[in-house]
Amino acid sequence: MDNTSTKIIPQIKAQELMPLFYHEDIDVCISVIDALYNAGIRQVEFTNRGAMALSHFTSLMALKEPKWPGLLLGIGTIKSTEAATSFLQAGADFVVSPGMDPTVGGIVHQAGKLWIPGCMTATEVMLAEQHGAQMVKLFPGSLLGPAYLKALREIFPKIDFMVTGGVELTEANIGAWRKAGAAVIGLGSKLISTEALTSKDYSGITTNTLAVVEILQKLRNGEG
Repeated sequence: MDNTSTKIIPQIKAQELMPLFYHEDIDVCISVIDALYNAGIRQVEFTNRGAMALSHFTSLMALKEPKWPGLLLGIGTIKSTEAATSFLQAGADFVVSPGMDPTVGGIVHQAGKLWIPGCMTATEVMLAEQHGAQMVKLFPGSLLGPAYLKALREIFPKIDFMVTGGVELTEANIGAWRKAGAAVIGLGSKLISTEALTSKDYSGITTNTLAVVEILQKLRNGEG
């Protein structure tokens, strides 16, 4: 696998938390990343879920080094090679897909970037591994549960799993996923709620994020 992916994966795994979001207002997007960055976050998945996604992502990438040094900014919800190409050209550090499309993976790997395909079944994880994926997004986590992940981990010990969809902001739930073998926890609306975005409660986003970071640190230390 390319050197870029090899270097990025340890950083993603070290943080264990992948916040993900999208908003139509670029000022809100900037403020959300500010809030996450202030909580120590150094990796964010901006999702391709609106008409302004590419434009906003390009603007965020231009701000990344001067405003958020050390931040990895990836793009999620990539479902086509056309979208993958556009966001890679905009500088995406990594690409996340909701499903497993080898043609998207090929484009991402050709660009020397990390590809994280979405998988639900053992067949999909097997295909992802065969097409060079080192990390997969287990989605939707809320329908599958930690026991399902544990079973997959036993079959695919070399694959790192990022669980997204339905993870709760509690020590019990996060701990259950980690114990089952989750390398990364993906958090969207549970961490960056619609209410917080509407009210522009960015300090609340920082507080929520710090609470999750503290839970993860506690679990790493074996205190949970």
